[in-house]
Amino acid sequence: MRDLKRPQNKSTKVRQNRRKTEKQPLKLRKLLHRILRISVASCSGALLLVGGFFAIQLLMVSDLFRVDSILTKGGQQLSEVQIVALSDIRQGVNTFDLDLDLIGRKIAENPWIKTARVERIFPQQVVISIEERQPLAIINLGYLYYLDKHAEVFKLLDGDDRLDFPVITGFDAEKLQQREPQSVQDLRQVVDLIGQLRQRRQFGLEQVSEIHRGSTGNFNLYTLDGGVKVRLGRDAFARKLDRLERIYAQLLPRLPILDYIDLNVDEKVIVRIERPATAARG
Repeated sequence: MRDLKRPQNKSTKVRQNRRKTEKQPLKLRKLLHRILRISVASCSGALLLVGGFFAIQLLMVSDLFRVDSILTKGGQQLSEVQIVALSDIRQGVNTFDLDLDLIGRKIAENPWIKTARVERIFPQQVVISIEERQPLAIINLGYLYYLDKHAEVFKLLDGDDRLDFPVITGFDAEKLQQREPQSVQDLRQVVDLIGQLRQRRQFGLEQVSEIHRGSTGNFNLYTLDGGVKVRLGRDAFARKLDRLERIYAQLLPRLPILDYIDLNVDEKVIVRIERPATAARG
């Protein structure tokens, strides 16, 4: 019985081994096919990337992206021609060769310009948008400069600049340049005072020729008519100007003979009439 079973077991093992040996070439073939497909796909992708790269390079250097129009926005003090000249952008240059941030910073170096932004409008246009500073007053620091609403001294006046602004005196150029706290704070007070004067009718900014900060830190105004000193002190400007406005129409004809107007006494306007007309400041 045992001898009859042995050959059967041996035969079974041989058949099993045979089946395993026959499957190995099939697996290898599938693996080769898979590798081939992956290789072809990889090569195709690489070719597409390289082709796309060269296509983009060709487009970038083509005439399609050469600047033929430069548009400016926000210019009032500066003309379109002046803004374009500040940018140094030439028509015909490739738009991709422009460093927009660098051009914006270069434009903003002009004292009139607070901010500048440069944008591409594809395919052939560049837009330059600027925000200009607006002069609020003229400040005398040895030379005459413009002052803006942020209490920033921003431009040395030249022969083409307007002079119809109140003049601020009594500040030291070196202290302002060093941002000395008291000087900066006082200059901001002047800006606040100018803002209040612009809203008034009886005694407004049009009636003021000069705003002076004295050595003690008190502020004085000088009237456009007659150059009369108006003593304001350092605070409560609104209440003091309210008192002056109530009687200013009566004082107006007498300005040439007034020495000063003092608003520093509560609920009163003190007027000194002892100045000869020839001594009037104007």
